Amino acid sequence: MNATIPAVALKSQYESIRGEIEAALRNLLERQSFILGPEVRELEQLVAQKHGCAHAIGCASGSDALLLSLLALGVGPGDQVIVPAFTFFATAGSVARLGARPLIVDVEPRTFNISPQAVEQALQRSKANGPIKAIIPVHLYGQCADMDALSELAKQHHLYIVEDAAQAILARYREQAAGSMGHCGAFSFFPTKNLGGYGDGGMITTNDSALAERLRSLRVHGATKKYFHTELGLNSRLDNLQAAILLVKARHLDQWTEARRTKAEFYRTAFQLAGLSDSTAAVPTQQRPIVLPYLAPHRTHVYHQFTVRAYRRDELSQSLAQRGIETAVYYPVPLHMQPAFSYLGDLAGQCPESECAANEVLSLPIYPEITEQQQTCVVEEMKRFYGL
Repeated sequence: MNATIPAVALKSQYESIRGEIEAALRNLLERQSFILGPEVRELEQLVAQKHGCAHAIGCASGSDALLLSLLALGVGPGDQVIVPAFTFFATAGSVARLGARPLIVDVEPRTFNISPQAVEQALQRSKANGPIKAIIPVHLYGQCADMDALSELAKQHHLYIVEDAAQAILARYREQAAGSMGHCGAFSFFPTKNLGGYGDGGMITTNDSALAERLRSLRVHGATKKYFHTELGLNSRLDNLQAAILLVKARHLDQWTEARRTKAEFYRTAFQLAGLSDSTAAVPTQQRPIVLPYLAPHRTHVYHQFTVRAYRRDELSQSLAQRGIETAVYYPVPLHMQPAFSYLGDLAGQCPESECAANEVLSLPIYPEITEQQQTCVVEEMKRFYGL
C-alpha cells in the first residue's frame, strides 16, 4: 500500500475550510482582540444553544473545565469523587489536584462507560475515606453514559454530577444533550476533537445561573470585576483566537458529525461482510477477531473514535502500521494502575473490565474526510492479518 491512512486528518480538514479560517483570523488580527472577546461570547452562546443549556463558560482546556466545575461545586480536601477507571488521566487528575480523593470504579464492558452497578457498590462501601461528593461520568468515545441510572443514584445520595463530555459534543441521551444532564458539563476543544481548535480550549455548560456566575469569576482568578478578587481562582480563559477558529468549524459540525456516523456504519457493514465480526460478538476470538462498538439504547453516538476490541491487538496494530495505517490505543493503562495514583493503594484486579479493555481496544481511523476506499483498505488489511 502506497498511501498512508492517518489516525486523524487535520490537514485535510483545514484545506476544506482554509478561506473561512484565514478570513476569521485576519479580522481578529486587525482588531487586536485576544482575551474574552466577542468571539468567545458568541461561541459560548452557540454551545449553550446546541446543548440545551442556559449557560456555557469558555476556559483554557477540557482539563480546566473539569477542575473549575469541581472547584465551583465546593469539592476539596477530604472529599471523594467517583470516576471511571477507563478514561483519560484528566478525569481523575482534576479531582486529585483539588486535594480530593478519586474513587475509581469499573466500567461497562460493552460501552466502556462507567458502570452504575460499580458506582452503587462504591457508594455502599467506600465512605470511610471521606464523604463522596460527586460523580464524573465520562461519555467515552462519543457515546453517553447511562445517565438515567447515574442520575437516580446521585439523587438518592445527594451527589453532584459533572459530565466529562470532552469527546461527546452533540452526543445525546434520549432527548437530552451531553453536558445538560448534570450540574456541569465539561467539553474539550483539543485539536483532534470533533470540534477542535488550533491549540487547547474548553467549555463548561450548566443550567444553574449562580454556578455559571461563579465559574466566570473562577476562570479569571476569582475576580468579580477587574482587580477585585473574592476568592482564589485560576487563569483559565478561552483565547479569542481559538474561539474565532471554533466558530468557523462549528458551522460545519452538524455535517461533520453526520459524516462520522456514516463512516461508522460503513465500517460495521464491511467488518461483518468480511467475516471479522458479527452483531452479537462480545469477546474477540480467533474465529471472530473484532468486536464492533456497541450502540446502547437511547443514545446518539458521535464517534469521536471508532474503537473495536481486537484479538491479538498489539500485533494487529504493528502490522497495520507497517502497511501505513495508523491506529491508536485509548487507553493502555487504567487509572487505578497509573503510578501517579499509587497512593490509593494496590488496586490491581479491582476493575477487571477496565483492565481487559486496556488490553483489547484499538481505535481505527475515522473522520469526515476518510474515503470508502481507505476504510475498505483498513478492513482488508485486518482480514489479511487474521488470515480470514
